[in-house]
Amino acid sequence: MSTEARNILVVSHTGRSDSLDAAVQVIAQLQDAGAVPVLQRNEHDEIVATGLTLDGVVILHETVDPADLELVIVLGGDGTILRAAEMVRGYSAPMLGVNLGHVGFLAESERDDLADAVRRVIARDYFVEERLTLSVRVKVDKKVVYETWALNEATVEKASRERMLEVVIEVDGRPLSSFGCDGVVVSTPTGSTAYSFSAGGPIIWPSVEAITMVPLSAHALFARPIVVGPDSSLAVEVLKRTNGTGVLWCDGRRTHDLEPGSRVVVRRSSVPVRLARLHESPFTDRLVKKFHLPVTGWRGPAASD
Repeated sequence: MSTEARNILVVSHTGRSDSLDAAVQVIAQLQDAGAVPVLQRNEHDEIVATGLTLDGVVILHETVDPADLELVIVLGGDGTILRAAEMVRGYSAPMLGVNLGHVGFLAESERDDLADAVRRVIARDYFVEERLTLSVRVKVDKKVVYETWALNEATVEKASRERMLEVVIEVDGRPLSSFGCDGVVVSTPTGSTAYSFSAGGPIIWPSVEAITMVPLSAHALFARPIVVGPDSSLAVEVLKRTNGTGVLWCDGRRTHDLEPGSRVVVRRSSVPVRLARLHESPFTDRLVKKFHLPVTGWRGPAASD
């Protein structure tokens, strides 16, 4: 039997008492099972500030390197999962999300299943699903001035509410259309139920490898969502005639200002996000549950279907 420490990072929604309570519950359960709970310094200090003692908990980057993590348990909604994905970007530890938020598409379990989820983690009773991510570059005069990534989406938006962004969109190095707009969303299948969905984009099943581009309030006849293969590159150029500036947002967390003439190039990243899954439930069922879709009257497929 291996004596190697089982370092499991616990990430919670800071500032929310229910999330911190869940973190304390998970830490105790991990310790009872002989695993080593790991926290970020700020989350550790926030829990200690409530008067609780955290003996046996180690600190990420101070005591434990991300490369030595076995798994990450994330307590919160999709925003907390996106933050955790940032922490372990490029490392092998998968993330298991327990939803304490509202919709929570990325989460695997709900709060009521928390204890069972931790038991499954200890037993290594889960499988890992890899999700496509985006590589995002900003170029000015052909020089790369900013690089980042996205799990959900990269969005080019106008910086001023009263001004319109003038852009030209491109697929695989060829111009497709130019128009004035509020912005453009470039999304992964994972992000197709997030901002892209709100903007009228299609829902893409997670098993489909594709990238979507959805214009936001575009003033053009041809400004419909498009879907391309995973090996295509998409670009959004902020035209020099734009009166004002734009801004790039990735997953609503990483941002960069875009001056007129900036070019945002998006393609598939070589580094996926790894999600731990406890159930192989169909994505259709997840959509129905999360969006409370009406399915009354469905009688099931015929035997010949």
